[in-house]
Amino acid sequence: MATAQPAEAQSTDLVFSVTEGVTYQATPREIRDKFEPLAEVIGKALRRNVKVVLVPAYDDARAGLARQEYDLAFIHPAHVAMAEIKNGRYRAIAWTGGYTEYTVSLLAKPDRPFKDLGDVKGRTLVTPDPDSITAVMVRAMLRSDHIGGTDLKVRTTRYQDAVPYYLDNGFAQVGATAASAVVKQWTDKGGKVVVRSPGVPIKQVVASMKLPADQRERLREALLTLSQTEPGRKALAACGYKGFTAPVADVEAGAIAWLGI
Repeated sequence: MATAQPAEAQSTDLVFSVTEGVTYQATPREIRDKFEPLAEVIGKALRRNVKVVLVPAYDDARAGLARQEYDLAFIHPAHVAMAEIKNGRYRAIAWTGGYTEYTVSLLAKPDRPFKDLGDVKGRTLVTPDPDSITAVMVRAMLRSDHIGGTDLKVRTTRYQDAVPYYLDNGFAQVGATAASAVVKQWTDKGGKVVVRSPGVPIKQVVASMKLPADQRERLREALLTLSQTEPGRKALAACGYKGFTAPVADVEAGAIAWLGI
């Protein structure tokens, strides 16, 4: 647990949880280092101490969100964040720039005669962790094309960068990934992308509805204007993001419906 303590802070800490993706390899120390400078900016904006709590397990995040233990949460898996938005316990106050059109690519070897989702029937599909946003999006893709669970075999592997291994070694004929580096490496060596999914905003910052409206607005303003101050720019450099953007209600509602939340 890391703590940022700005001057003239309120007596009650603001709890800021961070839930990164399960399908990428990062240590707790690396994640903590990414978000401590951002916590300092948030603390100064609200004049409150900020406790940064790392919550790597999605089910732990769900439980904490359900109890509204977190005032603010950075959540990589969109389906976890959107479930809380739908039930009214949290509201999105910012989306991470560069991650508002997160798409899944279905990969295959160049000699596979696949042109669309219908062609994967009867085949084996490998996806990352079944509770990852990538896997949730794959299920939405299949559902949209009326492809049921008996129409193909689905295998899972925890990390996105393991998907090409399954294709190269014949353990699956189609592989799902949303990692742009994995897609580029695959296509650079001659592999193909069969189909891409619609885009979904991930890496969302949500605030508890228990938090006063004026504090939610100050949080939103602080996040959207990070690039305009030196501490904000340092926070962005530390977390590796370009910035944050305002959520779009219609896009959010469409994503919640498509994902079946």
